[in-house]
Amino acid sequence: MNNTDRKHPLDQQTFKKLSRLYLIALTAIALAVIISQVLIQKFLHDQENDSRLVNIAGRQRMLSQKLAKEVLSFSPRNSREENRAINNKLKNTIREWTLSHRGLQEGNDSLGLPAGNSEEITVLFRQLSPYFDTIRKAASRIGALTDSGTITSPEQLQRQTAVITRNEPEFLAIMNTIVYQYDKEANENVKQLSRIEYLILFITLAILLLEFLFIFRPAAVFVKKTITQLLLAERNAKKMARNADQLSEAKERSVKELKILNYAIDQTLLFARITTEGRIVYMGEKFVRRFIPSGGNTEHMKLSEVLTPVKQERTLLDNILSEHRKKGWQGEIKLTPNDEGPVWLELYLIPIDIPQGKSELLVICFDITKQKEALVEIERLNAVHLSEQIGRQKIISSKIIENQENEQKRIAKDIHDGIGQMLTGLKFNIESIDLKTPEKAAEKIEHLKNLTTDIIKGVRTATFNLTPPELTDHGIVPALTKLVQELSRLTGKNILLVNKTGFANRLDSLTEINIYRIVQEAINNAIKYADSTHIVVSLSHSDEMLSITIDDNGKGFDPDKINKKNNGASGMGMTFMKERVEYIDGRLFIHSAPGEGTRVTLNIPL
Repeated sequence: MNNTDRKHPLDQQTFKKLSRLYLIALTAIALAVIISQVLIQKFLHDQENDSRLVNIAGRQRMLSQKLAKEVLSFSPRNSREENRAINNKLKNTIREWTLSHRGLQEGNDSLGLPAGNSEEITVLFRQLSPYFDTIRKAASRIGALTDSGTITSPEQLQRQTAVITRNEPEFLAIMNTIVYQYDKEANENVKQLSRIEYLILFITLAILLLEFLFIFRPAAVFVKKTITQLLLAERNAKKMARNADQLSEAKERSVKELKILNYAIDQTLLFARITTEGRIVYMGEKFVRRFIPSGGNTEHMKLSEVLTPVKQERTLLDNILSEHRKKGWQGEIKLTPNDEGPVWLELYLIPIDIPQGKSELLVICFDITKQKEALVEIERLNAVHLSEQIGRQKIISSKIIENQENEQKRIAKDIHDGIGQMLTGLKFNIESIDLKTPEKAAEKIEHLKNLTTDIIKGVRTATFNLTPPELTDHGIVPALTKLVQELSRLTGKNILLVNKTGFANRLDSLTEINIYRIVQEAINNAIKYADSTHIVVSLSHSDEMLSITIDDNGKGFDPDKINKKNNGASGMGMTFMKERVEYIDGRLFIHSAPGEGTRVTLNIPL
C-alpha cells in the first residue's frame, strides 16, 4: 500500500479526543477556583460565629454580676412596689442569662449561636453547670418570695444571697476559662484557613503543571509530528506526479487530509505559519477571530503587528522570534490586543522545513488568561486577608498602649503639679502651728481647712476621667448627667444635658463605655481648645438609632486641616473618637468652621 493510502493520523476521533482533554483542563482550573472560594467563604462565616461566641460568653460574666447586684438590692425595708420592680429586673436578667447559657451549649438561632462545641468547652460547661444551677435557683427563690410578698426579715434573703455570693466567684473563674478557650479556638481556625489557602494554591499550581505535561505539551508534539508527516506526504505526492492517475488520486486524498487538518487546527488552536522573519504565511480562523474581529487580509503582515498595537510588546515578540527561530521556543507572554484588557498566551514556536530548502515557523498558542486571572485573584485574596489581620492588630495594640501611657502621664501630672504641691503646703502649715499663740494657731487651722478642701477637689479632678460608677450601675444617661454636672462645676463652664426623647435604656457594656469616652473627649476638646462658654449635650432616639449631639459656641476650626495634621492633641483625640465609633458600628459627624462653633454628632444603632 502506498503512503497516500494510509489513514490520516488526525481524524475526527482524534480531534474529539483533543477537544475533550482541553475541556477537562479548563474545567479542572475552574473547579479549583470555585472550591477555593467556597472554602474561604465557609471559613469566613465560621469566623463570624467565633466572634459571636466570644462576645456572648463574655457577656455571661457581666450578667452574673448584674444578677448578684440586683439580688443585693432586695431588702425587707423596701416597699412592696420597690421589691417588685427589682424582682422584674431580676427575672429579665435570669431569663437572658439562662438563654445565653443554653445557647452557648446547644446553639440558638435568635442569638446567632451555632450548635456544637469542642470537647474542652463541653467539659468546662459540665464543671460550670452546678454553679449556674445553684445561682439560678437561689435567685429564683428570692423572686418567688417577692412575688408571694413573704419577705419579712433579713434572714430570708441572707440565706439565698449567701448561696449566690459563695458560688459566683467559681462561676466567673470557669466562665473566664471558657472565654479564653473560645478565643483560642477562633485563632486556631484562622491558622487553619491560612493553611488551607496555601494548600489550594499548591493544588492549583500542580494542576497547571500536570495539564502542561500531559495535555498541552503532548498536543503540541502530536501536532508537530502530524504536520511533519503531512509535509513528507506532500513531497512523496510530487514524486508520483509522473503517473497522472496516481497524481490525481494523491492530490484528491491530500486535499481531503489537509481540509481535515485545517478544520481541526482552525477550530481548536490559535494556529499560524510564519516566515523566519516573522511575517504571516497563513493564520487560522480562530486566530483571526480572536485578534482581528473585523476581518482583513493578514498575509505578509508581521505576527507582532497583528497580535498587539503596543510598541514594547511588539519588540519583545520580534526578539523572541529572532532568537529562537532555529531551535524553537515555548513560554508565556502577556499582550494587549485591544482596550478590553491584557491577554496571556502560552506560545509554542516550532521550526519546520518546507520544499525548495526554505524554513518556516509553526506558531501554536493557548489562551491562558482565565487561569492567570484566577491565580492572581487567589494571591490577592491571601495578601489582603493577611495584611488586614496584621494591620488591624497593630493599630489596636498601638492605640491601647498609647492611650494607657497618655492616661498615666495625665494622672501623674495632675497629682504632681496639683495635689503634691498642696500636700507639701499642708505639711509645712501643720508644722508651723504654735499652740502658745491661740489666735495665730486658729487662723492657721482655718487656712488648713481651706487647703484640705482644695486637696479634695484636686483629687476629684484628677480621678474624674476614670470610669464613673454611674456608668456600670445605672447606664449611659446617668453617667453623662454626672459627667456634665462635674465638668460644669470644676471648669465653671455652662454645660447642659438635654434628653429630648427620655432615653433611659441600658446598652451593651462595651457600647456604653465607648459612647461615654466619645462624649467625654468631645466636651474636653470644647473646653480645652475651643474657648467655649456654653456646651449643650442633646440625646434623642428612635427604635433603630440613638443620636447624641455636642454643640459649643467656641472659636471653631477647619476640619480639613485637622484631618491632614493628626499629630496634635486635638487631632489624636478625633482619631480616637473615630476608632471608638467604628468599634461599636456607629457613625461620627463633625461640623465646624472658624468663628462659628462646633457640632459633633454620634449615631449608634440600637
